[in-house]
Amino acid sequence: MPLRIQSMNSKKLLNDLFQAYYDARRNKRNTISALKFEVDYEKKLFELYEEIRNGNYQPGESVCFISFYPVQREVFAADFRDRIVHHLIYNYISPLFERQFTPHLLGRRNTFSPKRANGSNGKYCPKGAGFINDAYSCREGKGTSYGIKRIDHFIRSCSRNYKKDCYILKLDIKGYFMSMDRFILYDKIEKTLPKISGGDVDFDIGLILYLIRKVIFHDPTKHCRVKGKKSDWQGLPASKSLFCAKPNQGLPIGNLTSQLFGNVYLNDFDHFIKYNLRIKYYGRYVDDMVLVHQDKEYLRFIIPKLKKYLRENIDLELHPNKVYLQHFSKGVNFLGVIIKPYRVYIRNRIKGNFYKKIKAWNNYLKEKENKLSKEEARKFLSCVNSYLGLMKHYKTRKIRRKMLAKNLSVYFWNYFYIAENYSKLVLRG
Repeated sequence: MPLRIQSMNSKKLLNDLFQAYYDARRNKRNTISALKFEVDYEKKLFELYEEIRNGNYQPGESVCFISFYPVQREVFAADFRDRIVHHLIYNYISPLFERQFTPHLLGRRNTFSPKRANGSNGKYCPKGAGFINDAYSCREGKGTSYGIKRIDHFIRSCSRNYKKDCYILKLDIKGYFMSMDRFILYDKIEKTLPKISGGDVDFDIGLILYLIRKVIFHDPTKHCRVKGKKSDWQGLPASKSLFCAKPNQGLPIGNLTSQLFGNVYLNDFDHFIKYNLRIKYYGRYVDDMVLVHQDKEYLRFIIPKLKKYLRENIDLELHPNKVYLQHFSKGVNFLGVIIKPYRVYIRNRIKGNFYKKIKAWNNYLKEKENKLSKEEARKFLSCVNSYLGLMKHYKTRKIRRKMLAKNLSVYFWNYFYIAENYSKLVLRG
């Protein structure tokens, strides 16, 4: 039975689907699945449009593999056709969560109060609100560099430019993506979308909820092509594999929607921390959370509150070995850097991974008799510039210069040149 497209006409849906296609191919244009789709892409988009309109859309086969950088993890890469649907969903609902920021209810007073922590002194946790400013992942204008700057700012502000004592509570959720309950996630989205939209949208929420259901409740482990060796999975904890997840739990790492839904799943928790527990200095990237406060005992006091909220509301638990509470002078490990007073360091793991990547590319170039195709050159450029892009924000010029000038094979300079003071490589024309 065809879906009833109420708030949007068919032409708008088709136009939005084309825009989602352009967004999906932006960084995937040279992949095999993207190139296959690009052949007669207009016809394929019309077919996808008809499937969506008639309620016949079904997600396709994913490719499952293990990525070892920066850490070992299991990735499910959706078919390019499904990536278009993911971008369509993202383009519709992400702006709704972005435009509904909750008013800043925190005053100057930020002291220990068990009564306040129990939430008995007022309603500070507005369910159905949009994302807080300091949720950094998968959001335009934010990301890792923004998150690092914000946490650095929090520490400086809370310590009055390092003159007063303050403390940092660092938390991590155990097996986050593999532990998300799909029913809880969908229920959150279904209840929140009408609230944050206020009826002021130019698309049919029912249609988008239909697509969201298809994506959330699709189990990629039932229909996937495994790439790599079985030995690649050795050493990967069961809590980090969809193949070991409980029924109706877990989202595939690698999908745009998984990143977006990851923010939605913890959104009420973010508001609980900010407005029930009144933690002014709080930031989160995926499931890595940092809380900064002048009172060490208050931070210690709220840890059980956080555990209880996660367990009772969204069926998650804090990683027992990744709860750190320490003075700001000792620094905090966040998003690949160590944030300390007056300085930010790149972690040795980042430098080590960069070196391993360069070494692997040197060996690859040697096997190819020092010749690269255009696609291989673009892959190399993307890989190296991702590291340089992170490192350039910190005092790493000597490290970057050494990596490029001393460790990189000289044959790469036939294809690239260094620009902006060792902060990026550029493909020769």
